[in-house]
Amino acid sequence: MSSPIFHLDVSVASSSYPILIGEAMDWQSCLSELTQNRQVMIVTNVTVSPLYLQKLKTALSTVQKLGVFELPDGESYKNSESYLSILDQLMTSGFNRDCVVIALGGGVVGDMAGFAAATFQRGVDFIQIPTTLLAQVDSSVGGKTGINHPLGKNMIGAFKQPKLVLIDIQTLNTLPERELSAGISEVIKYAAIADRDFFDWLEIHLDSIMALDAKTISETIYRCCQHKAQIVAEDEFEQGRRALLNFGHTFGHAIENHQGYGKWLHGEAVGAGMVQAADLSYRLGWLELSDLDRLKVLIQRSGLPVLSPIHQPELALELMQRDKKVKNGQIRLILLRSLGEAILTKDYEADALLKTLQVTSGAES
Repeated sequence: MSSPIFHLDVSVASSSYPILIGEAMDWQSCLSELTQNRQVMIVTNVTVSPLYLQKLKTALSTVQKLGVFELPDGESYKNSESYLSILDQLMTSGFNRDCVVIALGGGVVGDMAGFAAATFQRGVDFIQIPTTLLAQVDSSVGGKTGINHPLGKNMIGAFKQPKLVLIDIQTLNTLPERELSAGISEVIKYAAIADRDFFDWLEIHLDSIMALDAKTISETIYRCCQHKAQIVAEDEFEQGRRALLNFGHTFGHAIENHQGYGKWLHGEAVGAGMVQAADLSYRLGWLELSDLDRLKVLIQRSGLPVLSPIHQPELALELMQRDKKVKNGQIRLILLRSLGEAILTKDYEADALLKTLQVTSGAES
């Protein structure tokens, strides 16, 4: 067992908590202060459970009471039925408001467990142990929790900051290649919206990241968490700058909704969505064509799609209208002023957006 390679603190108005990043970490020493002599409910899924549940149980040897809730695996189970099932188990097992909920898994598990923790007895403590790259660089940090609704993604939820984010990169060794690519999508997002130097670095180090080189992947996660922590500290409840973290997501959520949740992984939809957002930025005269091509190539090298499966621009537009950032009927989009600089705007020509939706769907050669 080793100590964290990186230690990063997230400070927001409501709380402050550490992110610990390392390889083959001592989970017991990381968790003991927050869990000793307390009731703990682990929320995981049937894929992660055989791999890491026993390790977590062993690390929780000093808890007063231990429960486990296993979700089916997949985005399609991020729904009200699963959420209520978690609450049912907390109540029938006699857990009280001093309990701790631990999320062991990817983004779906983290969102579900966090929403349950946010609402059970009006809020109990919550710990994130993300086991996918996407969750490690993005969804485990910042306190966004929630479930999907048939009419829109993440439409029901709450902000609930964790007490700790424990990132053990050793869990990535069991991650399917497709899931790894989906996580790299969110890595590219940070570089595209806020850090051109990081984008240059990713172009050089992408092969090492995909090969899960420990030093490179640790630095990648740390740099992403640094950006996320800074943005969340400035805008905990997404009233301003935090919306930039949704670069590619309005387009991507439309893809997920169209295909059915779980058919395309979230990171895959965001990958294609970032290309769409960058294409529109180019059409508005903001983004250089060379930078649009660089972004597209990096996304392709990561094993991600660059074309949307929605071949009807009008249908894509209709699905985008369901996004949370729609205000007064206007779709607000995160676009690129340049590579490394993003803005939230409603100032774009409707014809330009329709052209982007057409060209980036593969419907027009």
